Amino acid sequence: MQFNIPTWLTVFRVLVIPLFIFIFYLPFGWSRLCCIIMFIIASITDWFDGFLARRWKQTSNFGAFLDPVADKVMVSVVLVLISDQLHYWLITLPSSIIIAREIIISALREWLARLGKNNNVPVTIISKIKTTIQIIAITTLLYQSDNYIVLIIGMIFLYIALILTFYSMLKYLYIIRHEFYKKL
Repeated sequence: MQFNIPTWLTVFRVLVIPLFIFIFYLPFGWSRLCCIIMFIIASITDWFDGFLARRWKQTSNFGAFLDPVADKVMVSVVLVLISDQLHYWLITLPSSIIIAREIIISALREWLARLGKNNNVPVTIISKIKTTIQIIAITTLLYQSDNYIVLIIGMIFLYIALILTFYSMLKYLYIIRHEFYKKL
């Protein structure tokens, strides 16, 4: 297995998660800002690692596997932390649905990979938009500190992400429906 810069960027996102959790719970005013910066950097590396891998022709099976895992784990962990912090069902419900969707799509991709059809589920533009909206929602919800307007803005983006999450899942299910029916 060859480690290159794109793969190291992906590994960085995985390794930063425990540090993110630790800093999130620190009782200091700067901890929230530090988490926002860490999340934004992780989000940038999410885009940058794929771009570099394609541009430098350094794609690998390991990188292709780890990249979506790193993304899903980071988003899921931060949504759980935000839900824990806010204790508000209007945040916990969409967060839980988004996390469930990520698990379902990961399971579908794994199933298709076992069938040798892992290229049948391409990343769609809707998924890229969903990811961008999720990043905005999460960053806003991380930022909010007893500011009702910022909380509402974060929730609006979270619900837009929820709608796009559900839509993209249906789109994926539609794309793979033939494989699914063959195996029933």
